[in-house]
Amino acid sequence: MTSASRAFVIMPFGKKKGLDGNEIDFDAVYSLLLSPAISAVGLTPHRADADRRGGSIHSDMFQDLLLAEFVVADLTLDNPNVWYEIGVRHALRGTGTIMTYALRERLPFDIAGQRMQRYTLSGSKPDPATLEADRNGLTDAIRQTLEAWEGRRSSPVYQQLPYLREPNWKTLRVGGINEYWDSLQRWQARIEIARRKQRPGDILVLADETPNSLLEFEALCTAADALIRLQKPRFALKILERARKLDPVDIRARQLEGRALGRAERYTEAREALTQLASESKDGESLGICARTWKDEWLQGWNAHPLRKTNPTTAARATAAALHSAASAYYEAFRSVPGEFYSGINALTLGRVWEHVTEEESTLPLELIDDGVRWSLAAGINANRTYWSLVSSGELAVVHNRKREAISYYSEGAALAVANGDRFALDASSQQLDFLRALMYRPSIVGELAKVLDAAEKELDTRIGSRALDQSQPQHIVLFSGHMIDDPSARGPGAERSARFPDAKVNAVAARIEDCLNRIGAGRGDLGLSGGASGGDLLFAEACLKRGMSLEIRLSAAEPEFLAESVTFADPDHFWEESFARVKSHPATTLLYMPEELGLAPKNIGKYDRCNRWLLYTALSQGLSKVSFVTLWNGQPGDGPGGTQDMIDLVRKFTGQQPWIINPATL
Repeated sequence: MTSASRAFVIMPFGKKKGLDGNEIDFDAVYSLLLSPAISAVGLTPHRADADRRGGSIHSDMFQDLLLAEFVVADLTLDNPNVWYEIGVRHALRGTGTIMTYALRERLPFDIAGQRMQRYTLSGSKPDPATLEADRNGLTDAIRQTLEAWEGRRSSPVYQQLPYLREPNWKTLRVGGINEYWDSLQRWQARIEIARRKQRPGDILVLADETPNSLLEFEALCTAADALIRLQKPRFALKILERARKLDPVDIRARQLEGRALGRAERYTEAREALTQLASESKDGESLGICARTWKDEWLQGWNAHPLRKTNPTTAARATAAALHSAASAYYEAFRSVPGEFYSGINALTLGRVWEHVTEEESTLPLELIDDGVRWSLAAGINANRTYWSLVSSGELAVVHNRKREAISYYSEGAALAVANGDRFALDASSQQLDFLRALMYRPSIVGELAKVLDAAEKELDTRIGSRALDQSQPQHIVLFSGHMIDDPSARGPGAERSARFPDAKVNAVAARIEDCLNRIGAGRGDLGLSGGASGGDLLFAEACLKRGMSLEIRLSAAEPEFLAESVTFADPDHFWEESFARVKSHPATTLLYMPEELGLAPKNIGKYDRCNRWLLYTALSQGLSKVSFVTLWNGQPGDGPGGTQDMIDLVRKFTGQQPWIINPATL
């Protein structure tokens, strides 16, 4: 699900004389034919400002011609502006354009081969007798062009010049703030906020709402990178499937895919993909990512060795061949691009650790690597004191047994990680120190550095300000969705709609919720996820808190709006309002408001549907094996999108599981 993409319409405005001398009402053509046909495929039609100076074209026009999902051009008249603009589109984009016209028998030879759709006029407006057929024909043509988007170069410019490549849209921004870039930047800022708050579920919702087709690729890569950094590689791979369909050969997307495959412990696939990429692009970064898969595989084998816990050095000696392969892979990456200090410091450290555990001299040129790393790191820190340049400099100091220098670099790097909310960086460095300490490599220095990182992680937890799911590791996560309490004026005897969850069933439903939680085995330290509406949500919330569970309540709107719509609408005795206040004030409750956390929903996405996905993705991002689903549902279709039935459908779609269903009609 993505936010609505825009179709830019190039056409004359107002009333103009046609080739036969009769007047044509192009505004009627737009409103009766073009706009409905475009809207029928889920695109948002957009016309440029009619008040343009002759011979000029605004910067926002260029942005539309470059970035619009689709362009529809009406070539009924020989209008210079229209012909100029379709020429610009054909030069900028290889596809995503369709032309329509009336009165003419055919269009000029120079644009032959383009998809064209003829319509009929009656008087000055579209002919009512053929309007539906013309509209459907245009809709079908747009849909077919969209479905054949990848690889189909319909522009006559790109057809005649097969080796011509579309320009990099990021290099073509003109003028001031533009709607497209502005929407992407806002979206990317939300992704970064979610990453800093350690909320992969938020990222997954936002990935459903990429701001524009051409920008979608960039947005999906941003989301995938954030998910990898949050240790959610399998979700990142799902996002990257969508990105790779948009651009199968992009280097960044392929590198991200290789990283995600490696983090998902699919090492052979990762190495195959990254080795192929490196051979095609002569790219040192891809070789470095590939080397990381060798290192991870060695760590996996070392940790699985029977002597790992009792004699880690002996276990490392037994797996030394894999350790040497990892060091060699990093060396090849560093040799390919000597400026990439990350590969160099890993080659040096792993090589020295290999010597430490085997008590032999490495065949790698470690002294030469050492010199190269010192040069590369000095250049890197002088250019930009990043977390990785600082920590890598600290690791070089560890290799050289310089304790004070190592602590200084690690402390500065840890402060940067905390400021940037970068737990991934801290975790990666902690894992490096863990195996160095286990192998008794520079133990006095490594122990002090571990303290520095531990303190930084605790400070980061405090700054996040909410329960970090990945740290608490609940055994059970229970997701609830269910009916609100009936409003007697709208449901039940004498009302327009039949009863769904009448007040008389509250105690019975509460008892069944308790029974479901008992059968799941949920208790202290586990997590409940739900909305906060009167009825099922609040009964579930109170049941979770009663048994010592943590609770996350996620609301679809700001609190005053939510209370009016979903809590106090049928509450003469303030029963549900008081329940909401108890749940909200409980120390084990985290209350999150969707507009604050995710921003406003795109126009074509309902807030209740969005909130359902927000809850579900949050639960699933913690691991499907932990998640149970409880619903309060009468088995009937809901009143609209985002209801209980929609949540049940989502659960079945994403998990294949059957939720625990409590039907109030049977109680």
